[in-house]
Formats: sequence, C-alpha cells, structure tokens
Amino acid sequence: MHTASSPPHDSAAAADSTALLQLLRFAVGNERYALRIDAVREILEVSRTTPLPLMPAFVRGVMNLRGAVVPVIDLSARLGLGPTTVGRRSCVVIVDAHVGDDHATHRMGLLVDAVYEVFDIPAHELEPVPRLGTRIDATFIRSMARARGQTTPELNLDTLLDQAALSALISAYEPVH
Repeated sequence: MHTASSPPHDSAAAADSTALLQLLRFAVGNERYALRIDAVREILEVSRTTPLPLMPAFVRGVMNLRGAVVPVIDLSARLGLGPTTVGRRSCVVIVDAHVGDDHATHRMGLLVDAVYEVFDIPAHELEPVPRLGTRIDATFIRSMARARGQTTPELNLDTLLDQAALSALISAYEPVH
C-alpha cells in the first residue's frame, strides 16, 4: 500500500538496482579480468590455429569453429602485456563482440591463460574505472567488480575489439625483417 509519506515506487529503477550480472573471471598473465557472460558463447581448449602472415603479435591467427573461420586475438598482447605462452590451462574464450558502427556482432576468440569461474554481482555494486593505477589502457575497462574480497576489472569488448582500432593497428604494423 502506498502512503503519502513514502516515495512512489519506481519499478524500473528498483529492477536496475537489484539486477544480477554474471561475469566470467579469467587470467591474462598474472592479472585477473572479467567479461559479462552474455557476450561469451563458449570456452574451448586451445587447438590448432592458422597463423596469418604479416600480422602484429595480438593477432594469433584464425581457427575453424564448426566450419566458420574465427579470428583469435591474444588478449595479453592486445592489452599491451606481451604475448601469451600457451600452457595446459590456456583457453580460447569465444565472444560475440559489437564492432563497428553497423551494430552487428562478430564472433572472435580471445586467448587467455586460464578460466576460473562465473560469478554473480549486483549491477549497482560495479564501480567506476579509476583514472590512475590501471596496468592497461583505462578505455579497455568497463567497470571494476568487487567480489570475494578481490577487485577485478571488467573488460569493455566494444573498445578492446573495436574494428576501426584493430584495423588501424594492423595497417600500421611493420614486421621486422
């Protein structure tokens, strides 16, 4: 029952503040990062990728995913942390990323060192990105998720996999002869 002394109930605002998001936590080198699970299609063991000639280190190559050619991005190299050394826990996280102005999604693989868990976090508990103190470009971080006593940067796939930015990096790449 609504009384004159209580504020009107805004169901949209209440739904936003109580919405639970699911994030996938994974390792890139010694760092931990997260992605929203709704962008993740599947997690695969590292399999054979076909290297592409004259590409920068962050373009690991392409893989065959049930008949579709999917580019594989070395997430560590893309973040500027150096190339990944594939180990027994390394995985390829297949994501659907919104790239370009056409609002289309493109399937890509992200090479990571390990996948840990999917965890829930209330949307209102996501914190803004600090202006200083991030090891990677702050535009690659969407928010900071605090869970289980750890603060984990949530990556922003829209900027990380931006088609224009990736194309510019690939075009500017000059291989060492």
